[in-house]
Amino acid sequence: MKKFKTVVIVYTIVMLLIPAIAYCVYRGIDIKVGAPSSYTDEELVIYKNIWNGMNENIEEVKKEMFITFLIFWVILFILGYVLFLYIYIKEIKPILELSSFATEISKGNLDVPLPMNKNNGFVDFTEGFDIMREELKASKEREIEAENLKREMVAELSHDLKTPIATIQATCEVLSLQAERKKENCTHDKLKELEDLEEKIGFITKKADMINELIKNVFRATLDDMDEIKVSVEEHGSTIIEDYFKGLKEYGNIILDNHIPECLIYMDRLRMEQVVDNIVGNSYKYAGTDIHVSFSETEEMTDEQGNKIKFLRITVKDSGPGVPESDLPLISEKYYRGNNAKERTGYGLGLYLVKNYMERQGGGMEYYNDNGFTVELLVKKV
Repeated sequence: MKKFKTVVIVYTIVMLLIPAIAYCVYRGIDIKVGAPSSYTDEELVIYKNIWNGMNENIEEVKKEMFITFLIFWVILFILGYVLFLYIYIKEIKPILELSSFATEISKGNLDVPLPMNKNNGFVDFTEGFDIMREELKASKEREIEAENLKREMVAELSHDLKTPIATIQATCEVLSLQAERKKENCTHDKLKELEDLEEKIGFITKKADMINELIKNVFRATLDDMDEIKVSVEEHGSTIIEDYFKGLKEYGNIILDNHIPECLIYMDRLRMEQVVDNIVGNSYKYAGTDIHVSFSETEEMTDEQGNKIKFLRITVKDSGPGVPESDLPLISEKYYRGNNAKERTGYGLGLYLVKNYMERQGGGMEYYNDNGFTVELLVKKV
């Protein structure tokens, strides 16, 4: 492109100099012929008259020649620029477009199509280059999808491992307490046996804590890209949610105050199960009381598009001390752990996940203190 610009500039300068030089030559041409000394006065008068007439004709010829030259120069000047324009459109512009396109590709912008022009000499190359872009884009999309599936799998496995690890830790605590009580009234041999048992329980507890920390690190890294984890919302029967609560026997006494209204709802079954598990698990961990679950339907509402919608409300309530008022606005933030959580293991992700999953399923979540901690889930009805 720089060479092309240089040629255009040189051509312009030379073409502008040519008429200037021609004008100087035109003004400098002056034919002078002396009168012969042998002419008489009468002959000299006749000679001057003839010469003046010839000189006028020469001036007319010079002017016509100069005008003809200027016309030819203007035509040549325009034709030169027409040629440059043709070269630019046919050869230079496609190269510039390819260069710009390659720059966008190098930046990772694969959505910019390469303009096709069948009139330039690069049509085959351009088509091949654009096919390469499409293939790169498809490959990148496949890579992103595979990466998202990997993150999703890691998040699901980390979440699924959390419960059995917590069960192992709780079992070890119970066994350790039982062994400590038995040591009070036992023989020397039995004491030795109990001490060996405590050592083994301590070893299991230590390994369980290590596994828990490893899972925490993996889960934390995965949750940094939480928005990319897939949520597939489909129509399901509402009774599935009641079954989720009934299946959580490891979280103490869960009391269903009523049965869920039978209807069709929008949800992702896996994400909804995670939501229920997180809420009930939090109540069990921090309150340690009976957990009451009730179901109801909201009145008809209007969404942002003016559509009429209704929700199924799920209320989960414990009878614990609740959440400190200073922590209440923050407990649904990622990685936030309140003052009452310092003595307990956790990731600070429970209510964050609940809020994230519920909103992406078209519903929502509310929470507050009411003689205990209460969480309300809104599930969108079909």
